[in-house]
Amino acid sequence: MRTRVRGWRWRRNPLRRRCDVVEAWIVAIVGVLLFIGAPLAGAGAGRWTYDTARTQAAEQRAERHEVRAVLLEDAVPAVPATQGGAQRTFRVLVRWSGPDGVTRTGPAQVPAGARRGERADVWLDVRDRTVRPPLNDAAIWQHTLSTGVFTTAATALVVLFAYSAVRRAAVHRRLIEWERDWARTEPEWRRRTA
Repeated sequence: MRTRVRGWRWRRNPLRRRCDVVEAWIVAIVGVLLFIGAPLAGAGAGRWTYDTARTQAAEQRAERHEVRAVLLEDAVPAVPATQGGAQRTFRVLVRWSGPDGVTRTGPAQVPAGARRGERADVWLDVRDRTVRPPLNDAAIWQHTLSTGVFTTAATALVVLFAYSAVRRAAVHRRLIEWERDWARTEPEWRRRTA
């Protein structure tokens, strides 16, 4: 029957080796890194991403403006929405009037199924070129959360990989110590049993 003694690596006893104590400390450090460090790294990366995306969205809103444009051609017929209910858009030729009253044409992203002659909102940059709309709050949060989750998972994987490498080295060291101790003990043992 096998009995397991918890915390034996922390207690003083003649069978405990230095590598056992080191391994116990490494397990404690790995636990702290996995349950505190990885989530903190993810939260920090998410916060940095959120701040960067908010700044980028504000810059985009400052340098882009929205106009109503008339479609000059049909968009691809309506297709089923992608996961999450996001509506697909397609590039078609549109016409709009600039702030100076000059009529311009160019390609723009419009919703699927839009027909020629319909009106659509188009975003323009400072040179009146069609661009994507500025980041909205949903896109900012999606990017923030995905960055945070990915960073947390990546940090946990790095910690676990490092732990497995250290554990492998500790087991190798332990086997070397056992070999050395057995080399000293075996001659005495043979004399007693012979």
